[in-house]
Amino acid sequence: MIKIYHNPRCRKSREALELLKESGKEYEVVKYLEEIPTKEELREVLNCLSLKAENLVRKNEPIWKEKFKGKLLSEEDIINAMIAYPKLIERPIVIEGGKAIIGRPPERVQEML
Repeated sequence: MIKIYHNPRCRKSREALELLKESGKEYEVVKYLEEIPTKEELREVLNCLSLKAENLVRKNEPIWKEKFKGKLLSEEDIINAMIAYPKLIERPIVIEGGKAIIGRPPERVQEML
């Protein structure tokens, strides 16, 4: 089944979710700001995306600039930052069958469909 890590306040995330609805496929919505991923879940997402944690961070978020920018951070440090401040996680993320994409632009979701 398809899983989407979704932020309802994000226009791109809403557009990606709409594409999933239109596809008619079954999917699960994870509102990751409410259902914060565990370290294991976040590592799994990173593995499916084939990305390092730093590449999943929204670096324009004020919290990143205030607390983390310019610091030497390990992979573990960045994962911990995303768990402590889930707003830092890039969105939307769509996962199916061990593969994942970041739906920016939202049309990228169609690659999964």
